[in-house]
Amino acid sequence: MATTLGHRAERKGFAKRISSHLAAALVVFCLAQIFIVAKMGGSLALHLGIIVAIGGYAVAARGLERRWQMLDASGLSHSGLALRFRRDLLQLWGACVIGALLWIPVAIIFRFFFG
Repeated sequence: MATTLGHRAERKGFAKRISSHLAAALVVFCLAQIFIVAKMGGSLALHLGIIVAIGGYAVAARGLERRWQMLDASGLSHSGLALRFRRDLLQLWGACVIGALLWIPVAIIFRFFFG
């Protein structure tokens, strides 16, 4: 292997890397929500809720992307940026998975009240 993962990551800016993670997390978030709601016997109201949740996620993702564009241009040290990057990745993927799983109790409650 000509380059190691660490060297490849250093050539690519943090803003570009967070953008790639945001795109992948958005796809995982959407697919997980659709799958969960479909398996729970989702109604039209739950599917409309998915659209609202995805829109909110996209707005938050754009804010995070702008933040990393500013951080990349700020001239902070690589180690400081790497620490912030790892923290943001943990929060991003945690929100992606937990946010999608929150549809399970919502669907159960919705089914209990509206049959």
